[in-house]
Amino acid sequence: MKRFLLVVSALFICTFSVQAARLAIVIDDFGYRVHNEQQIIHFSPKITVAVLPNSPHAKQMATEAHQNGNEVIIHLPMAPTSKQPLEKDTIFPTMPETEIQRIIYEAVEKVPYAIGVNNHMGSLMTGNLDGMRKVMRQLNYYSLFFLDSRTIAKTQGMVAAAEYDIPAVGRDVFLDDTQTEESIAHQFNEAVRLARRNGSAVAIGHPYSQTVNVLRDKIANLPDDIELVPLTTLLPPAKNRWNLGGFVEKVQDKIESTMFEVIIEKNSR
Repeated sequence: MKRFLLVVSALFICTFSVQAARLAIVIDDFGYRVHNEQQIIHFSPKITVAVLPNSPHAKQMATEAHQNGNEVIIHLPMAPTSKQPLEKDTIFPTMPETEIQRIIYEAVEKVPYAIGVNNHMGSLMTGNLDGMRKVMRQLNYYSLFFLDSRTIAKTQGMVAAAEYDIPAVGRDVFLDDTQTEESIAHQFNEAVRLARRNGSAVAIGHPYSQTVNVLRDKIANLPDDIELVPLTTLLPPAKNRWNLGGFVEKVQDKIESTMFEVIIEKNSR
């Protein structure tokens, strides 16, 4: 009888785990507010942090987050439609691809351990398909995934990512557009509701003091049917991606095969 109960309990736990809705939390703008950011990464190693590459503490916070077990992504500045102060090296759709290549190369150097990218601002840039294609060609080179922050309804980010077979996922909820603890708590609850309805949800916030206070309470008291997960667990698999080494091997094989065919043809004459 005891063995039967143990089996039933194990089946119940497995079933419950499968049914748990998954919630990914991404905190943008890392690199400016060290004290708040250090608190956030220690709330849970499952929180993903997005680091602004030209922020004063970018390398420090990317390293600390990685050492704590948090996933690190680059919070890549992209042009908005509205006039507002911009980060250094904000990407515009009219930029030549060589300039975008330089910006992303330097961002990768400045944010160690980065495994993906999301857009900082970007309503103008992400709405431009040709511009986003330039970005995706560079992300493909570095094998970085893309999180579309969806700062504009008609974003082309996911479309461009699909063209280059880059794993991509979109934001569902902004936590702190309104910087009051009441509003942030409401938005967190909305993210939980969407996760339950859809099976998963992505929430994006910022290292404001109000957000830190809400996250401290919400993560410590997460509902039993909600699982906090790293962002990468919500990415779809890439279908046809080649790494650089695989590409070189294919080219070498083709060259060797062609040379062998030429030799055989000469010897047969």
